[in-house]
Amino acid sequence: MFSDPHELASNPDRLERIEKATLRSVTQAMFDFKDEAVEIFENGHDLAQDMGEDATREALDRMGTFTVPKKRLFGKIDYKRARYVFFADYAVRQALFVDSKAEKGAKTATIQMSQTSMRIRQRRGGATVNERGKLPLIVDNEVGSYLVTTVLVKYDYSEPSEDSVRLRRIYVLCIPNGMLQGRYNPSPDDTFWLAGRNAPSRGEDFRVRVSLPALKRKATWRVQEINPHSANFRWDE
Repeated sequence: MFSDPHELASNPDRLERIEKATLRSVTQAMFDFKDEAVEIFENGHDLAQDMGEDATREALDRMGTFTVPKKRLFGKIDYKRARYVFFADYAVRQALFVDSKAEKGAKTATIQMSQTSMRIRQRRGGATVNERGKLPLIVDNEVGSYLVTTVLVKYDYSEPSEDSVRLRRIYVLCIPNGMLQGRYNPSPDDTFWLAGRNAPSRGEDFRVRVSLPALKRKATWRVQEINPHSANFRWDE
């Protein structure tokens, strides 16, 4: 009944379809929750990052899903679910990881290495980087195999005054599974990664930023933009 995720390495088009369907569902959940997200940011007194995490978790809890019973995922990510994803002619077990990023500006989102299954291939300070992400491609256990899918929800906000936070845009993006490395980041010169805000000289963990425009150039649908102050949304294909 279930498609074996290990076979997706030789069927990248199917893998892309699974990730696209996943992004559609998360984007819809965030669009349906946009009014509440605006209220959380305008009336909350927490850090913007904390408010973003609250909004993401509540929106996705409302979405509902075909959760796998008694299968728990671990990791420093806001929303984690082992679930079933059904299509007309196949189904797949999925380990869905959704993380929140509240950052001013629309062009980048910062991630930790524990939030991607891809390798980071880029040039940094004149040196070539080839750093492996810490998420697996697939989670295997005695019940079955789960395709790892990573989605980011980025909250672009402004602070009009000292006591005011305004949510400007919500970006929902899907980072490719590492099995798609050859399509999205085959070399340090063909990449959507930017240097992260970490200082190796101070012993800080390696971080990296996703360039939203660069990822969108790779596949337009992978980055969706929601205007939380508009009643309209158009899926960007």
